[in-house]
Amino acid sequence: MASSSSSSSSSSYSNPPCAACKFLRRKCQPTLCIFAPYFPPEDPTKFSNVHRIFGASNVSKLLNDIMPHQREDAVNSLAYEAEARLKDPVYGCVGAISLLQSQVAQLQKELDATNADLMRFTTINNNNNHGRVAGYGGGSDPNYSGFSLPYSNPGGEDANYS
Repeated sequence: MASSSSSSSSSSYSNPPCAACKFLRRKCQPTLCIFAPYFPPEDPTKFSNVHRIFGASNVSKLLNDIMPHQREDAVNSLAYEAEARLKDPVYGCVGAISLLQSQVAQLQKELDATNADLMRFTTINNNNNHGRVAGYGGGSDPNYSGFSLPYSNPGGEDANYS
């Protein structure tokens, strides 16, 4: 009898219960447990967060109602939403999305302003280069790049020749 208990205890050590079954204090049969593939024993906070926000029964129903190939994505989405909801109980992941959208909008404004500056400087440079006679203003100068910097002399390159 002692040998059978030691063999059963050794089998429980080889297959630890998934994080869900351990949290819910029930026996876990990995081949039958709906949670086992998605809540490994190494990551107990993933299930505890999901359980706290959505409840084990609701998650179980959801996983049973969707196709097996969609379950991993669904669990990852639930885990993300649960973590966000615990950090921000009012807005959850919508708050994070909103923050990211405002950052994108701000960066887009900066990019538009930079592109407008670039276009303005390019236009000014092109206008300054039109009508120049060869030999003046860098027309025949092999070191002249044809592009003036925005902080260069306001009179342009010709100001140095006066």
